[in-house]
Amino acid sequence: VHRVITHIFVYEDLPSLAWGAAVIWCFGGSFERSVGTARHCLLTAAFALLSALLYLPLEAALSRGAGLEDPGGFTPVALAMLGASSARSGVRRTLLCGVPVPVLLLPWLLLGPACCLPGCSPLSALCGLLAGQAYGLGYCSCLDLPESVASKLDGVFPFSLLKRIPGLKYIPASSAERRAFESSKINPAPGAYPTQSYSCSSPPALPTFQPQHPAAQSPGFQQSCAVG
Repeated sequence: VHRVITHIFVYEDLPSLAWGAAVIWCFGGSFERSVGTARHCLLTAAFALLSALLYLPLEAALSRGAGLEDPGGFTPVALAMLGASSARSGVRRTLLCGVPVPVLLLPWLLLGPACCLPGCSPLSALCGLLAGQAYGLGYCSCLDLPESVASKLDGVFPFSLLKRIPGLKYIPASSAERRAFESSKINPAPGAYPTQSYSCSSPPALPTFQPQHPAAQSPGFQQSCAVG
C-alpha cells in the first residue's frame, strides 16, 4: 500500500534518476515558490496518491492486451503541478518555442515529450496530469488549506526544522507572508546594503591671470621686434 506514494521516488537506473532530478528542479521549484514549502510537500503526496489511484483501475483494464510499464519517478507529479498551475493561472496564452498557445493546453503539449523520458510510464504521466488539472479546476477543493491553517504549518515539525537549516530557502505557506517575503527582496529595508559616504570638498581655486599692458612687456622682446 505504501507504493501509492513512494513510487515517485523509485528510479531503475542512473539516466532516469538524472532526468527525475532535473524535473524536480524545474517544475517542483516553481510550484513551491507559488504555493509555499508546506503546501508543496502536502500537494506532492496528494498528487502522488491521486495519480496512483487513477492508474490502478486503468492499468487493470488495459493490461489485458498489452504489458504496461510500472509507474515510477517524479514526472507524474511534475505534470500534475504543471496542470494545476496552468488551470489556476490568470494568463490565457503563453509562448512555446515562439508560438502562442493557450495555457490550458500547455501541459498536454508537454505530455508527449515527458513520456519519452527515461523511466517514465506514459499511463502514469497521463494520470498525474489529470489529477493536477482536476485540482486546478476546483474538483479537489478539499486539498486547499485555509490561510490560518497554512500559516500554522510553518511552525509545526518538520517545517519548523526546515526553516532553521542554513542554506535552505524556505517559502512561507501563507500568501500574505509570501508577498511580504517577495517585496522585501525587491525593496530592501534602509540600511540593508552597506553605503559609503563621500565628503564634498570645495573645488580648487582656479589660477588668476592679470592682463599685462603691452608697454609692460620685457625690453628684450621689444628690441627683437624692433630689429625684425
